Amino acid sequence: MPVSPDDSGEGLPYAPVNWPNRGDTWTWRVGKRVASTGHYLDRKHGFASKLSLERYIRAAFPSADIEAFFNSFSWKIPAKKSALTNGYVERRNLLTIPLEEMAEYAVSDSPTDTGGCKAGNKMCSSILEQSEKPPLAAMPCDICCSEPRFCHDCCCILCSKLINLEHGGYSHIKCEAVVDEGYICGHIAHIDCALRCYMAGTVGGSIGLDAEYYCRRCDARTDLVSHAARFLQTCESIDSRDDIEKILSVGVCILGGSQKTSAKRLLIRFESAIAKLQSGASLEDIWKVEDSFSAISTGAFDHGNAALEVMNDDLNVRTSSGHTLSIAFDHRSESLMLEDEIEQVLQALRKSQDTEYKMAEERLHAQKNFLLNLYQQLEKERSELARCASSADPNALLDAVLNRVDQIKRELRKLKDMERVANGFGKTSKGILKEHFGLETQN
Repeated sequence: MPVSPDDSGEGLPYAPVNWPNRGDTWTWRVGKRVASTGHYLDRKHGFASKLSLERYIRAAFPSADIEAFFNSFSWKIPAKKSALTNGYVERRNLLTIPLEEMAEYAVSDSPTDTGGCKAGNKMCSSILEQSEKPPLAAMPCDICCSEPRFCHDCCCILCSKLINLEHGGYSHIKCEAVVDEGYICGHIAHIDCALRCYMAGTVGGSIGLDAEYYCRRCDARTDLVSHAARFLQTCESIDSRDDIEKILSVGVCILGGSQKTSAKRLLIRFESAIAKLQSGASLEDIWKVEDSFSAISTGAFDHGNAALEVMNDDLNVRTSSGHTLSIAFDHRSESLMLEDEIEQVLQALRKSQDTEYKMAEERLHAQKNFLLNLYQQLEKERSELARCASSADPNALLDAVLNRVDQIKRELRKLKDMERVANGFGKTSKGILKEHFGLETQN
């Protein structure tokens, strides 16, 4: 039963019925993308991928027969013929995925000619890596990877076109999230496609991305800050100013709006490099790392004989020998560095305080339990003393009770000393920390 784009329905043949209980009916909804086989690539209602649905079933119904579950309905949903023209999807209705446009590299007519790449890509990473150490195995996929001309090693999962390995492959991201049974996802997406689909960068709402990539295949998130950081090294080896600006612009799109300190600092470097590039600065000057007040820290000039001048928003120092030293200063970069430094200190403090808290919690609860045990023993001994009060010699029991009371008083005083850590370990006497918490403090 072919359906139209964005169509939806209930039950068979495309969703289970009477599962897990009689009377239960599942719903389904398709997206816009259609594979060359005429089946929709996306399900948009509830579970975007077959893997995500399988994970849900395994978690919610551990005893369920997964294979029988999927055999009870049809996962693949065919598109209506009216939505197809000469085997390809009409642009006005669906997202077009024409196979002849998958040719950013040389593509063979026969996939077998390229050593197994289904897309016929002679530059497929699965072929290039055969001579090197084998990569981690990619997870089995019977959705996109079941398409006759789709290769997860070199085709974008979002547009199905080939990725481009130019300039270190900056334009794509590979999902290396570890999935079931030690496999990695292994699917690839163009950064540009992911940004356009709000599956990369910083995205609010329910998805909640912060300079991250969200894989449509396995629902995993990948940090993009480290990916973008490699752009600088890549650009330093490129002579084309247009290519450099294009790569840096992708980095700006990835990092823009992020709340991560590392992303903010990297974004400043990207924006600074683009500004220098557009102002006509030489490529060598673009990549100079501007260390704040570096000349001062190295003692490179004599304060008494130095002349100061301001040029191009930089502070320059002219020494007595006639040399000019630049003291570049970017307040945004410095602000982020200070912010990052303070954040690291606070995290270390929080970690140390957590350790102290756990230690205090453990020792205080142990002391409390010990006191409760003493109270129980005292109660037992007092009962025995009451029963034997008329006996000839109750002195032994009386001594035991009095000794127990003295012991409880000592342990209560110990507890009071231990409770002084409420003011912090730093404000607690060294004797208490050593005696009751086993901490040796330095003078």
